[in-house]
Amino acid sequence: MASPSFAGVLVPVLTPFTRSGEPDAGRFISFCRFLLDQGADGLAIFGTTSEANSMSGAERMELLDKLIAAGIPASKLMPGAGACSVSEASTLIKHAIGHGVGGVLMLPPFYYKGMSDDGLYDFFDSVINRVGSAALKIYLYHIPPQTVLGISLDLIGRLVKAFPQTVVGLKDSSGDWKNTAAILENFPGFAVFPGSEVFLLDGLRKGAVGCITASGNVNVPGIRKVYENWQTPQADALQAEITKARMTIQAYPMVPALKRIVAHFHNDPDWAAVRPPMTALTEAQSSALLADLAKIGFTLGERQRQAAE
Repeated sequence: MASPSFAGVLVPVLTPFTRSGEPDAGRFISFCRFLLDQGADGLAIFGTTSEANSMSGAERMELLDKLIAAGIPASKLMPGAGACSVSEASTLIKHAIGHGVGGVLMLPPFYYKGMSDDGLYDFFDSVINRVGSAALKIYLYHIPPQTVLGISLDLIGRLVKAFPQTVVGLKDSSGDWKNTAAILENFPGFAVFPGSEVFLLDGLRKGAVGCITASGNVNVPGIRKVYENWQTPQADALQAEITKARMTIQAYPMVPALKRIVAHFHNDPDWAAVRPPMTALTEAQSSALLADLAKIGFTLGERQRQAAE
């Protein structure tokens, strides 16, 4: 099994949109720099939180081009390659690998439901062979609440056995700790990232390498404190703090809520825009969210406030 290229706190970066609904490259580049400055170990762009499947492949590739041209290190990037066809997934991955990214985050083909492990294996096998690059590092993306299709333990085992230098890790966004724990137990050395910081401390104690979490968009420093101090007596208290913040945020529609928080703390109302079919929070929801965050003493932190100003 190949050594993974990522560990620590990775952020699935929100994608800002202009008032006319187009991806806003300028804001996107600035926000990616901001997250790295806050201590993010990597940026998992073009995933669920990024509204990637509300964007075309061409839009995603153009944004990646602009990120690289702006000096964002390719090694810090884990672009999502979510697509339902072998051809589109291969095109997205070839483009990303051409830039020298650290790896790609790959969904199963999510449109047809009830597909067998054999069919899913054939999909991944076809993409890997079509890309045909020794530089390719795939992080599987298990998110059955969205895809309905999951990535089973058997399928992970088949892919790791067939492609030990390519299939190097997995993001588990099932929300099921038992599933994450089973992956960690069955595949030691496989780079497993819980998809929520709620499971970060438990994951690290069982062999996870970090987390890839949506709320990293607004709380990198808090989440890093757990990652950096998970073996200290303060670990459980630090974990309780980030769990409290996460549960407060996810009581609302997650992506619109995160964008509303960014818009508020960065004093940039246009950040609240989402792309259909998502809808922005209502004024009542926005007020309630900000009030709930104030109740728990949530703040972006001194470093974040300074960077946002």
